[in-house]
Amino acid sequence: MDRLLGLLATLCLGTMAVAQSALPRLGQYDVLHYDFAISLFDGTDQIKGKAGLKMAVLQEADTLTLDLYAIDQTGKGMGVKKVTTGTGDLFFRQSARRLHIWGSEAFQPGSTDLSIEYEGVPADGLIIGENKYGNRTFFGDNWPNRAHHWLPCNDHPSDKATVSFRVQAPDGYQVVGTGALKEERSLGDGRRETHWEAKVPIPTKVAVIGAAAFAIAHQGEAAGVPVSAWVFPENRKEGYADYAPAAACLSFFSNRIGPFPYEKLANVQSKTRYGGMENASNIFYFENSVTGLQDHVDLIAHEVAHQWFGNSVSEGNWHHIWLSEGFATYGANLFLEEANGRAHLEERLISDRQRVIAFANRYSAPVIDTTITDWNKLLNPNAYQKGGWVLHMLRRKVGEQEFWKGLQAYYATYRDGNALTIDFQRVMEEACGCSLSSFFQQWLYLPGVPELKVEWAYRSNGEVVLKVAQQQKEGRYEFPLDVELRSADGQSYRFTAEVSGEDREYLLKPGFLPERMALDPDTWLLFKAQIVGP
Repeated sequence: MDRLLGLLATLCLGTMAVAQSALPRLGQYDVLHYDFAISLFDGTDQIKGKAGLKMAVLQEADTLTLDLYAIDQTGKGMGVKKVTTGTGDLFFRQSARRLHIWGSEAFQPGSTDLSIEYEGVPADGLIIGENKYGNRTFFGDNWPNRAHHWLPCNDHPSDKATVSFRVQAPDGYQVVGTGALKEERSLGDGRRETHWEAKVPIPTKVAVIGAAAFAIAHQGEAAGVPVSAWVFPENRKEGYADYAPAAACLSFFSNRIGPFPYEKLANVQSKTRYGGMENASNIFYFENSVTGLQDHVDLIAHEVAHQWFGNSVSEGNWHHIWLSEGFATYGANLFLEEANGRAHLEERLISDRQRVIAFANRYSAPVIDTTITDWNKLLNPNAYQKGGWVLHMLRRKVGEQEFWKGLQAYYATYRDGNALTIDFQRVMEEACGCSLSSFFQQWLYLPGVPELKVEWAYRSNGEVVLKVAQQQKEGRYEFPLDVELRSADGQSYRFTAEVSGEDREYLLKPGFLPERMALDPDTWLLFKAQIVGP
C-alpha cells in the first residue's frame, strides 16, 4: 500500500516534472525501436493503433511515462485500451499529454518491451482531410513534437530509435513511409497492408507515413540511393518534373558530406503545414509546390540537406535547432552555388542578411535563445538565415578545405545520433587546428548583428583615413571587414580591416583618388553599416 501511495503521489507531480523525467538525458529510459500498426479508414477520422516499444530502462523506475495526447473536450485525442509487457498486463493512466505505465513491481534496469493498444481521432500530428482536388488523404506532420498526437512515444529529438510502420488502409490508397518498403499485401476485404521499416535510429519528428491516391515515378538512383516522386495523379506530369532535381541534391551532399543515411529518398506532394518537411527518407512538400516550373529547387535542396543535418545528426536540444535549420539553409545555398555560380550564392546571402537584420530590428535575441518554450517560435530567421550565415563566415575563418573537412567529420562523428553546438565547435576546432570559442560566442550567443559606423576621408597627401566604430548595444565583435575603394576610371584598392572591440582608425594608400567605397564586396560578413564619406 505504501508503494501505491507513493506511485499516486508521483503521478500528481504535474506534467512538467513528468515530461522532464521522460527525457533520456535525465536517465529514465531510452527507446530503441518502435513498431507501429496503424489502421486508417474512409468513413471516419478515427484511427486504430498498436504500438510496440523496445526500451532500455536505465534506472529503477516505478512508472514509465510516454508522450501521448489524451482525448480532450472536443472528443479528439487517443484513448488507450490496453498496455502489456512480456509478463502480462500493466496498469496505466492518461493525463492530458502523457501516458503513465506501471506494474506490480518497479521496472528494473535492462530491456523492456511494451505493447500499447489505442484508438481515437488525432487532434494534430496526423493530418486527415482532403487535398486540393477533393480527395481524401492522411499525412503525418510531426514537427516539432506533434508525433504524440497519434503515436505513443518519447517525443523529443534526443531519443532516437528505429521505426517500423504497418499501415492498413482501403484499396486505392498508396502508402509511403519512413525507411524501406518491406511488404505490401492484400487483406482480402477491400483493404491492404503496407509495411515500411527504418533500420537506422531517427527522431520522432521525422518518422511518418502518408496515404493518398498517388501517381508514383521511380526516377532512378543517385549515389546508389533509389529516388522517387509521389504526387497527386492530377499533377503527374508537372510533379515528376518539379521533384526531379532532388537527385542532383542527393548526389551533391553525398559527395561533399558523406553517404546518404537512409534506404531511399521519396519526394512527396502532401498536406504538410510547412513549405517542406524533411521526414527521414520521405520528404513531404506543400501541395502547391507542384507547378511544372521547377521553381522550388531551393526548397528541395534545403529538405534534402536535412537528411544529413537534422535527421541523421539531430540537435540534442530544441534550442540548438540552428544545427538543423541553419545547416539546411546554408546547404541549399552551397548546392545552388555549385549549380549556378558564386554570384547566385551572393545574391541569396544578401537577401538572407536583410532578413536577419529585419528580424533583429523587431526582436532582440541570440541564435541559441533559451527563453523560448514554444518550439514553433524557434522557426525564425535566427535559426535559418543567421544560422546559415554563421556557417558562411566560419567557412572563411577556417578556410575552404578545413571547412569541408570539418563538416565531413561532424557528420561522421554524430551520424544517427545527437549533437549540441559545443560538439560542432570542437569538431571544427580539430579540423582547423584553431580556437573558435570567440567566434561561436559572438555569433550564436549575442543578439543581432554588428552595427558599424564607417567614416572615410581623402587627404591631400594621397592617404585615405578610415574609421570603424561598433555601435550595437550588446557585446563587441571581432571579424575581418573587407573594404574596396574605387576610382571614377575603374581603379580599385582593397584592404581588410581586422575589427576588434575597440574603435579604430586606419591609414590607406590607394595610389589614386577614390570616388566611392564599398564594404564587404565579396559578401563574407553579416553586419549593417552607416557609411560617412566625402
